[in-house]
Amino acid sequence: MLTLPPGISVLVATARVDGRKGIDGLAAIVRSQFAEDPLSGAMYVFFTRRGDRVRVLYFDRDGYVLVTKRLEKGVYRVPWENADGRVAIEAAELLLVLEGIELEGARRRARWTPRSHLTRSGASAPTVTTTT
Repeated sequence: MLTLPPGISVLVATARVDGRKGIDGLAAIVRSQFAEDPLSGAMYVFFTRRGDRVRVLYFDRDGYVLVTKRLEKGVYRVPWENADGRVAIEAAELLLVLEGIELEGARRRARWTPRSHLTRSGASAPTVTTTT
């Protein structure tokens, strides 16, 4: 079971990768195709060409961690398509996909997020944002 903190940055490769790639090969993809630093602490998620495996790469204080999950039956269904080659998602969305839950028709309810700037009184005012 993969446990993810809610605020972690999760980037998913929209193109399938070769399932034989290891830490160095996936870190090279992060640098070249994502234009990201694999040492940043973000999680990078790769689905294999056959769709039966997922690999999660991240850097933990003093070394890389590579988690692999292989399905014994079925394939992962990923709803993300992006010309960039990657898409940023929330940790909760990743966990749902890993559990086999289809996100295609799911809707996100409105949630409160703080404003990026302060009001005149010095306190941040609540804002409701919605995403689809």
